[in-house]
Amino acid sequence: MFRKIAISAVSALSLMTGAALASEGAVHIEDIPFSFEGPFGTYDEHQLQRGLQVFTEVCSACHGLKFVPIRTLSDEGGPHLPADQVRAYAKQFTVTDKETGEDREGLPTDNFPKNTSIGAPDLSLMAKARAGFHGPYGLGINQLIHGIGGPEYIVSLLHSYTGETKDEAGNTFYENPTFSTGWIRMPPPLSDGQVTFADGAPNDIKHMSEDVAAFLMWTAEPKLMGRKDTGFKAVLFLIVLSSLLYLTNKRLWASVKGPKKHQA
Repeated sequence: MFRKIAISAVSALSLMTGAALASEGAVHIEDIPFSFEGPFGTYDEHQLQRGLQVFTEVCSACHGLKFVPIRTLSDEGGPHLPADQVRAYAKQFTVTDKETGEDREGLPTDNFPKNTSIGAPDLSLMAKARAGFHGPYGLGINQLIHGIGGPEYIVSLLHSYTGETKDEAGNTFYENPTFSTGWIRMPPPLSDGQVTFADGAPNDIKHMSEDVAAFLMWTAEPKLMGRKDTGFKAVLFLIVLSSLLYLTNKRLWASVKGPKKHQA
């Protein structure tokens, strides 16, 4: 009986490992050392500002950020833009007023517009929705070590176009090994030198991809730094509390247990 159970367990493990290797071998997602990763990581303010610029000048033509309030661009831990720049940024959008039903200039209290292109997904939560590091099938070990890998997936997707195209049912598809099917309808959105940064940062495809991926991670997790800070304080509190409980318990029971007897 035990032998049958052991054989079944080994067989199941082999199948799981094989499936994991097959799924992981299809697409390789490079682990990028983003500044916000790890228990003490923080967002790079300047990188978020560059990512916002890439989104505004390139991605916003088709994609939206409907869950992101424009006013949060001034928050600490985010792009941290001055209030006057946030107001000026909001004015570039035309918003339909909910009360009057008339179009007006955007305000910082408004959200980013919804996507205007049919089939183009909203990017508000994209960095959380796309997992790049799956690990062994169903276990998520790589996610525990490297994080979910959403930003890395975005970076890989944006600079993995091979240049090959094909036409199907009246649509043009572009070869991209990172995409699940290997072919994607979105044409390559970035090209070297497409966006010029005021701080003189590199503007090749890979660096722009990293900048916009970091920005999209912030849109999906704007309170990430606050959660890390709260988590660290909670763990520290639990360690201190556990130590005090241990010492208190030891003192309370000392008279009952009596002194330890040393054996000769």
